[in-house]
Amino acid sequence: MPMLKRALTALAIAILASPALAQVPRSADGKPDLTGFWTHASLTPLARAPSVKSLVVDEAEAHKIAAGVPMAGVTEEGFKGATFSDPNKGAPPKGAMDLGVQAYDSFWMDPGARLAIVKGEYRTSHVVEPANGLLPFKDPALQAKRRASNTERYQTGNAAYEGPEATTLGERCLVFSGLGGPGMMSGLYNNNYEMVLTPNHLMILVEQVHDARIVPIFASAEKARASHKPAAIQPWLGDTVGWWDGDTLVMESIHIKPKQQENHSFPVSPSAVITERLTRTDEKNIFYEFSVNDPETYTQPWKAELSFYPSDGVYEYACHEGNYGMHGILAGAREKERQRAAATTTKVNTIKGGQ
Repeated sequence: MPMLKRALTALAIAILASPALAQVPRSADGKPDLTGFWTHASLTPLARAPSVKSLVVDEAEAHKIAAGVPMAGVTEEGFKGATFSDPNKGAPPKGAMDLGVQAYDSFWMDPGARLAIVKGEYRTSHVVEPANGLLPFKDPALQAKRRASNTERYQTGNAAYEGPEATTLGERCLVFSGLGGPGMMSGLYNNNYEMVLTPNHLMILVEQVHDARIVPIFASAEKARASHKPAAIQPWLGDTVGWWDGDTLVMESIHIKPKQQENHSFPVSPSAVITERLTRTDEKNIFYEFSVNDPETYTQPWKAELSFYPSDGVYEYACHEGNYGMHGILAGAREKERQRAAATTTKVNTIKGGQ
């Protein structure tokens, strides 16, 4: 018996000293510590491109795919071949939208320089279920119409813009739901996060607009779900509660504000449940996965996987400081109204004069 006890003790020490466990920093209460500055920037899209059949590719194929991503000249080498605005060139000519004038050039973009590496694998999509890497829309035609409507409204300048409420949430600097979550996706820039873990809460500060998700952590899934707010309360970034499942922090979000989903990476209905899981696997990685259960929008639940890795910090995102965009948008809409009114008056006077 003493020999068996010594053998078990030695085995326990060996297990605890193994690299897989020793490399996971832990907080004072023994939980894996999620505190730190993180990013998940990558060129991997949420859904897989139709021309790409495999979720996992080798390094050579990953380089090839990344080099072909049309990200305003951004390549795996950084900004090789990128284009930048000439500050001495002056304003573009009137009506220059048809000449390829854009809101941003490559100077402003920082989407990452490679495909996402998750579980040591180069990934071609964040969606892993279903296996084809595509979002299982219940009504694909409806979603295509929705995207076209958003494009028509926000990108062609045909919106009425009667007031600031007609603009996107991002233009109003209220929330960037694609990065803030639930379902935290990478974007063109500002893909940094700060996480602070305490025994009772996880705070996730999102660099894009500095949205802060403050997730209460409960002793069990049952207690967490019982703490959800009434359905009438629909906060930005969802009504999120958390609990530990072993070494994984689980976060469940419901009552997601419908307005938030207009420009999210994926749509959901008010009855959707989004479950996120954060697992710190070593000093330099947090495995992040989320699943979406929304029978009103999708034919089946679906799941995506990403990885957070260390970043240098969270930087200031002064969304409206020195920003005249809102004033210009609304002033332009009022000018269009005056022009239409003047044209109508001229037409009426012409008709009257001809009688």
